[in-house]
Amino acid sequence: MRLEPLPPDTLGVDVRHVHDEIANLIGRSQSQVTMIDEQGALLGPFPPMLHYPKFGVPALSFIRTLDIHATLEKRVREVAILTIGAAFGARFELYAHEIMAMAFGLPASAIATLAAGGKPHGLNEQETVAHDIAMALARGRVVPDATYQWAVHLLGREGVAELFFLIGGYSFLAMILNGFDMPAPDTIR
Repeated sequence: MRLEPLPPDTLGVDVRHVHDEIANLIGRSQSQVTMIDEQGALLGPFPPMLHYPKFGVPALSFIRTLDIHATLEKRVREVAILTIGAAFGARFELYAHEIMAMAFGLPASAIATLAAGGKPHGLNEQETVAHDIAMALARGRVVPDATYQWAVHLLGREGVAELFFLIGGYSFLAMILNGFDMPAPDTIR
């Protein structure tokens, strides 16, 4: 871990406000995931965002926008996020989204396969195309036209656009997590 989590009492007024907003939000939407340590400091991608708020706060705003305007099924989103987390080996992203995928009803076997970088059996058509698109993009490829057209058929143009931005956003988070070597809570030293 290249940055320590920032206890809230060490933060300036503006950054403390951002910290408190994040803490309230994750307490409501991701309470199953440990994202705050015993000192009240945020974990995962949040320490880099708070250490470098001129970059982190706009990034956080984008990630929040992905959630506010989400229309894709939660399982479809989690398949895409786990696919990206595995492609980049982002420990915290995998940790958090394995838990969220389980909460949204993805089978444990599918979660395990996605986290290992594989393509699980038994995904529905929307989940499968989300995985295929996330894999193509994570490999630096253009999404094949047949895959794009199938995704538009299944998800609509707006849904495919949302999926592209979701994949891009979580690829960005994975890079921040990996660049700063941010661990999952059970591996924090």
